Amino acid sequence: MDVLAVAVAGRGLVDPRDPVFAADDEALLRGRSVFETVRVYAGRPFLLDRHLARFAASADRVRVPPPDAVECERLAEQVIGACEEQDLALRLYWTGKTLVAAAGPIDPELETLRAHGLRLSVVGWSTGALASAKSMSYAENMGAQDDAVAGGADDALLVAHDGTVLEAPTANVFWREGDTLFTPSLELPILAGVTRGLLLELAKPETVEGVFPLARLLAADEVFLCASLREVMPVAAVDDSTFELGPAAHELQQALRRRATP
Repeated sequence: MDVLAVAVAGRGLVDPRDPVFAADDEALLRGRSVFETVRVYAGRPFLLDRHLARFAASADRVRVPPPDAVECERLAEQVIGACEEQDLALRLYWTGKTLVAAAGPIDPELETLRAHGLRLSVVGWSTGALASAKSMSYAENMGAQDDAVAGGADDALLVAHDGTVLEAPTANVFWREGDTLFTPSLELPILAGVTRGLLLELAKPETVEGVFPLARLLAADEVFLCASLREVMPVAAVDDSTFELGPAAHELQQALRRRATP
């Protein structure tokens, strides 16, 4: 994202062009660090408490001390207050030594993608020990996404080598069969998305969490992704399988916006 404002614990607001991480920080040397991405609506970071809880859980998984939640809130307030635009992408970074908040604009192309639906490409995936942590060791995820985009898709759908549906590189996946929604279980090596958890609360149809083969998703009536910045994003195609942009994604997107902007 383009960065509009940056704040560092112990320093406050800094010039977005200034360095904030030391060259010997393990975030750079080893990738031992964590981050969170939060959508800000009208100056209010949405579900920040849930994001901070996952931030601490991710820190525990990579064996760094927990971030100071109060300081996270203070830094978030500083960067949001420094931006003229109040609908923002907020990111928090924690290396065990340095805590940073950054804010930037929401991608203006998201609504165009939502109207057209995403095209996904299936990528075979071997998960690592940190699959359920939001660590900054995201090079493999970005590589999968880049491969999908290079092949003409908008994003990747990660599928285990036994054919089990997992997630997208930066989003969770749902699909609808008739009146029932399905999504991969958190018992699988996937990220516990904050937006995923909210959709489970908001969904009016029955939602089943489980272990499902790719063939099940490809036969669905409707497929969609969810993530904090992209919210609910319908899927128009997975490789050669096409889908109508159905009612479940639209209704959940509307319900999310009502919750986020009361």
